[in-house]
Amino acid sequence: MPEAMFDIRVAKRGPMFDGRTAAAMHRFQDEISLRIAEQGEKLIRQRLKAVLQHPTGYYESRISVDRAGQGYRVSDGNVIYGPWLEGTSSRNSPVTRFPGYSTFRRTKPLVDQKARQIAVQLLARYKAMGLL
Repeated sequence: MPEAMFDIRVAKRGPMFDGRTAAAMHRFQDEISLRIAEQGEKLIRQRLKAVLQHPTGYYESRISVDRAGQGYRVSDGNVIYGPWLEGTSSRNSPVTRFPGYSTFRRTKPLVDQKARQIAVQLLARYKAMGLL
């Protein structure tokens, strides 16, 4: 019986091998983080409109999304009275009657609930564009 021989050659070409897929994944991950932070910023602004008794506009103007390490975060720009408004300052209750609004702490679970939906929608967009 004749002996069967195989000669296989594999050409490594395309987005998986030239770095395009890895670059798209990094962009995707970064954009997910940004979109989730932007959702958090939106919800914080909405809550502040509802809870602030005498808004001057200054505190709200300081709320922003900033790059933090490899992701993003929502902050109040370290406004000096930010911890007092949040309720984490030593000057809150029982020192004063004001317990704070807990805006950031109450918003985080809401953002966490929407994170998956944001990621899935973004994934669909990336797939439709042929990036992933």
